Amino acid sequence: MTSEQILKDLKNKIYKPIYFLTGDEPYYIDKITDYISQYVLTDEEKTFNQEILYGKDTDIPSIINSARRFPMISANQVIIVKEAQDIPGIDDLIYYVENPLKSTILVLNYKYKKLAKNKKIYKAIQKNGVLFESKKLYDNQIPEWINNYLAKSNHRIDPGVGLLLTEYLGNDLSKIVNEIEKLKITLPPDNKKITIEHIEKNIGISKDYNNFELHKALSQKNILKANRIINYFGKNQKENPITLTISSLYYFFSKVLTYHFIKNKTTQNVVATLKVHSYFVSEYKLAAQKYNPEKLVEIFSILREFDLKSKGIGNVSVPPGDLFKEMIYKILH
Repeated sequence: MTSEQILKDLKNKIYKPIYFLTGDEPYYIDKITDYISQYVLTDEEKTFNQEILYGKDTDIPSIINSARRFPMISANQVIIVKEAQDIPGIDDLIYYVENPLKSTILVLNYKYKKLAKNKKIYKAIQKNGVLFESKKLYDNQIPEWINNYLAKSNHRIDPGVGLLLTEYLGNDLSKIVNEIEKLKITLPPDNKKITIEHIEKNIGISKDYNNFELHKALSQKNILKANRIINYFGKNQKENPITLTISSLYYFFSKVLTYHFIKNKTTQNVVATLKVHSYFVSEYKLAAQKYNPEKLVEIFSILREFDLKSKGIGNVSVPPGDLFKEMIYKILH
């Protein structure tokens, strides 16, 4: 089941006795758990019928004892086990999972781990409850995810701005949602569109001076623009640490190198192979024209050199601003 299906059933008061929520993306795990915690029971019912446990502080016998209790003055009781991945001997829960109490809603947050599909407990949960795996999204999927998230509240975002947010925030959905909700609050009541100006003013991302724009300048071999960005980075090192820029450049040029060896260079195939948004394809194509594979191998060596220098290895006194300039000069020449 998808998170949307699970939440839809919960809103329709269709409950399962077990919700085993697992995977590397905590956003959906927390969203489902929070809904159950807030809305399945009334505030009065929660007093006697809702219990929250933590994996490090409990064990399987205690969880089973709690789950086998009958609710008081309520049709259901809710048992939420957070950090369930820390419970020793999770397989022993099979003794409850095979015959769960229908009046109990047992929720297990099993983050950053997975149950082996060949285990009895895995199949028993599938049979008697809900086993949901929350998977991390690839970076190229995040802009579309942002668009869909905003569409649910009739909000929109300028093309390219979602890409900038992704470049700045990564693929942590909880962090992205937190920043988006802040942005929505700052919008006037009659405005549902998030622009680059809103991003710049409220999050602090410069629309002209960021790694996204640096990639674009380098792909065009626009020396003036690249140096303007690097000068800005040198003066604003807290917001633009050199280690983050080096990591971003390594990611970018790795994609450019891969592009060189893609035989079928249709947009659809490039997107699938590089796992990037289609918005970026023309940029990688242009960069591949400017940098041949031999130069790209040299660039990786340059990035490794300056990564070490930025950490004080082979560099005693050169400040980050000057390292920025020297690194970009070597890439461009």
